[in-house]
Amino acid sequence: MTVNRDGPVLVEGPVEVVGDDGTTTRSDRFVVAICTCRRSRAYPWCDTSHRRRKPAGPSESRPDGRQPQEGEEEPDDDDPGSRPR
Repeated sequence: MTVNRDGPVLVEGPVEVVGDDGTTTRSDRFVVAICTCRRSRAYPWCDTSHRRRKPAGPSESRPDGRQPQEGEEEPDDDDPGSRPR
């Protein structure tokens, strides 16, 4: 089994998956990608729907990647004096 941080779980087949509702789904493939984001139209199998999700990362609005605190103003990129030191 291989777990990908931003993708499916890859499992050597054949694989049988039992869902929350008790339904059983089977695949005879050599390697099966099991969806972990629950966006797949072929759930429980991955259809790469996770690729459309925006990755969580640092804020692009500030050069230091920090989120502005309450009451703190956004820096003005055109004014060098407004940038944090």
